[in-house]
Amino acid sequence: MEVIKERIKQREKIIREVRRWVKSIQFTVTAVIIGSYARGDFNIWSDVDVLLISDRFLENPLERLRQIDPLPGVEAIPLRIDEFIKLREKKNLIAVEADTTGIVVRDDLGIFSHK
Repeated sequence: MEVIKERIKQREKIIREVRRWVKSIQFTVTAVIIGSYARGDFNIWSDVDVLLISDRFLENPLERLRQIDPLPGVEAIPLRIDEFIKLREKKNLIAVEADTTGIVVRDDLGIFSHK
């Protein structure tokens, strides 16, 4: 039972850290934790997958990462709104996870207002 309590604490700590980091982003953005941390099946080797959606992202994916300066251990997935909408329409795994098991930590765009 102690192991479960410790994993819950660890997950809550990560969510707080991601929320703090995402709050520091100085432009309109929606951010959702997806993957193993969202599902709760993370392990010692898991990174924290964070989907970031914004109308402010540049065209070049590498420049997008410079815009957000991800935390160590965070796998940032920066998408423009139109890109995310296309993924949703195609029922891409990233969009499906965001819609079903994702943990919304910031939603400036109101994309996940149904959650």
